Amino acid sequence: PRSLSSVSPQVGSYRDISHESLSLFRLLEPQIEILVLGTGDRVERLHPAMLKQLRECGIAVEVQDTPNACATFNFLISEKRVAAAGLIPP
Repeated sequence: PRSLSSVSPQVGSYRDISHESLSLFRLLEPQIEILVLGTGDRVERLHPAMLKQLRECGIAVEVQDTPNACATFNFLISEKRVAAAGLIPP
């Protein structure tokens, strides 16, 4: 098991999403195939370089408003997909 003690991102808003905060998802085992990000009340654009970083590791990223991100995550899990979610409360 890998230690996550060095990864402690503080994300209270989509503006706080960074390479560092997303790096946590690359450490998960088994490796996730898709990351669902909920950005609060609205869908917010994230910097393309941050999304590219995950795609290069083989992780697809879906950015949605948080209520829809929750529904998408639940659907993916029901389909036995290896998924994770990063959710900012609306």
